[in-house]
Amino acid sequence: MAAARMFDLQGHRGARGLWPENTLGGFRRAIELGVSALELDCAVTRDGVVVVTHDPELNPDCTRDAQGRFLSGTGPAIRSLSFAQLQAYDVGRLRPGSPYAWRFPAQRGADGARIPRLSEVLTLVRTHGRGRVGVALEIKTFPGQPDLSPDPAAFVAAVRGDIEGAGAAGIVSILAFDWRVLRAARDLMPLQPLVALSEQQPGEDTVMLAAPLPSPWLAGLDPRNFDDSIPRMALAIGAATWGPNYLDLDARSVAEAHALGLRVVPFTVNERPDMELMLAFKVDGMISDRPDTLRALLSERDVPVPSPPTGER
Repeated sequence: MAAARMFDLQGHRGARGLWPENTLGGFRRAIELGVSALELDCAVTRDGVVVVTHDPELNPDCTRDAQGRFLSGTGPAIRSLSFAQLQAYDVGRLRPGSPYAWRFPAQRGADGARIPRLSEVLTLVRTHGRGRVGVALEIKTFPGQPDLSPDPAAFVAAVRGDIEGAGAAGIVSILAFDWRVLRAARDLMPLQPLVALSEQQPGEDTVMLAAPLPSPWLAGLDPRNFDDSIPRMALAIGAATWGPNYLDLDARSVAEAHALGLRVVPFTVNERPDMELMLAFKVDGMISDRPDTLRALLSERDVPVPSPPTGER
């Protein structure tokens, strides 16, 4: 019961404001910092290995080739590479002068970091986190770009295999913007908690309330049948948690979600004033690139924070 009341402090892609994103070293350091869960993203290689990486194509701002050179442009799709080919790339450092490096000046590089298997990450979190750290596992599919990933059901089945193989079912929740994934997960992994992600910012809108036809991201749900309520749609798809962009939130929508029995854990909240606003809205947790900043704020407010697995504070 104490764990249920704990604020859900999630490290985004591990804690990419501090360490290289979606890497074993970054995840280990985030666990040692003290988070309730690690948020991470998945893709599938050409030979069917589920790997932990955010971008469906190699990101030139954080990817170097076997000669140590940053990619000159967007790299190959993960789906087009075997796992062995993927291991030739180093993702442990940001390109100097890039927008990515400018956003995260405190990130400490770790040369030699590779894109890991999901199974490796799940085993790390289960063992190093001592059962006290969860995995918020985003399955990334793209309705308008089906060639970038397996279809949702096949992807979910592959992830299920890794979860079961690592003995990690008790620490994993499934996140997705593409709610077809949530529908497939509800069928194939009915015991895993589901998190319905949503985005309404210009150029990134997955909900499309003003569109004449329902959004392809909503698995056939029509917002008009739910009075344009995203929390009501999230509940209908089987989610226990709603994960909106924090910029899309207000106190009313959080209260509506809570009245429906949903938890609200927004992404990606990095600045202290925004964290303070989310706390004023009474969210249940936050996903942040800077879990250290969020921990400090919560401690100041006497909100219980996760203890590192070592017991150190």
